[in-house]
Amino acid sequence: MRIDIITVLPELMRSPFEGSIMKRAIEKGLVEVHFHNLRDYAYDKRRSIDDYQFGGGAGMVMMIQPIDECITKLKSERDYDEIIYMTPDGETLNQPMANKMSLYENIIILCGHYKGVDQRVRDLHITKEISIGDYVLSGGEIGAIVFCDALIRLIPGVLSDETSALTDSFQDNLLSPPIYTRPAEYKGMKVPDVLLSGHFANIEKWREEKAYEHTKNRRPDLLEE
Repeated sequence: MRIDIITVLPELMRSPFEGSIMKRAIEKGLVEVHFHNLRDYAYDKRRSIDDYQFGGGAGMVMMIQPIDECITKLKSERDYDEIIYMTPDGETLNQPMANKMSLYENIIILCGHYKGVDQRVRDLHITKEISIGDYVLSGGEIGAIVFCDALIRLIPGVLSDETSALTDSFQDNLLSPPIYTRPAEYKGMKVPDVLLSGHFANIEKWREEKAYEHTKNRRPDLLEE
């Protein structure tokens, strides 16, 4: 997978990709991540990428010209499965979306700033708009990092145990069941006997029941879906 990230703050973006699972994926050659500084596509001496909005109102707007030139250049070099804009009014990121998009070969992620981008950018280039929740951040970079982590960890070969991601919360619209490790008893609190039994069919049945119970108590909306 190749991920091209268009940002005003490339220095903010690099750190998470230089550690953690995402670094491992890059070192294994499973993922390429490229950062594109939007100011490199600005024409004036100040390298401006924003301006006042037509019609008045508070806040600046990211200009179409630098974004258009950057995306157009990238599209001339390869085909993209999706050109994504991180924005609070986009579709909320969820596990099924991450599962599907982890299979893509090439994506562009545009990180918004200020009041957002000129609408013509969205009309001309954007194929998918994604939000990581119903709140506003100072820029799309943090959302892009969250999105990349959700995708990259699903790519075969990234996790040391490839089956681990298949049992995470939100797979099959269920939250994960309770989990335990050693010691088997701590301050009078014991690990459920079934998990110590070695009977894998019973263990799997217990986990399924607990996952359903946990989801029903905390996120009943997932069961409705």
